[in-house]
Amino acid sequence: MIRKLTLSALSALLITTGGALASESGGGHVENVKFSFDGPFGKYDQSQLQRGLQVYTEVCSACHGLKYVPLRTLSDLGYNDAQVRAYAAQYEVFDAELDDFREALPTDNFPAGSLENAPDLSMMAKARAGFHGPYGLGINQFFKGMGGPEYIVAVLTAYTGEEVEMAGSTFYENNIFPGGQIAMSQPLFGEDVEYADGHSNDLHHEAEDVAAFLMWAAEPKLSARKHVGFMGVFFLGILAVLLYLTNKRLWAPIKGKEQT
Repeated sequence: MIRKLTLSALSALLITTGGALASESGGGHVENVKFSFDGPFGKYDQSQLQRGLQVYTEVCSACHGLKYVPLRTLSDLGYNDAQVRAYAAQYEVFDAELDDFREALPTDNFPAGSLENAPDLSMMAKARAGFHGPYGLGINQFFKGMGGPEYIVAVLTAYTGEEVEMAGSTFYENNIFPGGQIAMSQPLFGEDVEYADGHSNDLHHEAEDVAAFLMWAAEPKLSARKHVGFMGVFFLGILAVLLYLTNKRLWAPIKGKEQT
């Protein structure tokens, strides 16, 4: 069972405290990350998703929620029913019938965030784009994808350690976040969690793991969608060949007469 600690949270990735400090323009260069789910035949790495869940649970969930993700879907990460029930029991949800709080069940969703200005992370990996352009062509997106997980990794690893006081609030310098300043303090420093599988827990690996988990949260059926898409293209290709051969056969006698 994974513990829940009260630590700083994962990035809102677009927090607008005291007005829009950051615009859509600006921001540093986002590096492409070789995730296992990249490409037409890519699929999620179950071990990485479990590590990402641990980072989310021990670091991010203190402020950010996943209110659109059912707890029962954790079985897709390789957990059995008992483990899913034990994980769900960490949380409390309000039951309207009881008019009180109770332990969460696998049939419930992850709780919402505990901070008003900390956005929900359920769709964050799909809501952000790390790669753009060339303008109007989208070539980078074609070869690299939208880059939502890469953007998350980039933001989490781009803190400089500098702070800026503005309008009574503290902002933190970040070379990737548009505008260069973000309202959330640095959530990951490396060695924030101890992985059960002994995997490296340096800053970059922790950021990659939680980004992969958030991608799964946003699109849990990614592998199935790719499989269906591939089969659809495959059968359409066969159909195109059959239609071409049928056309040739039907018109062959007529075209032969025209030639004579």
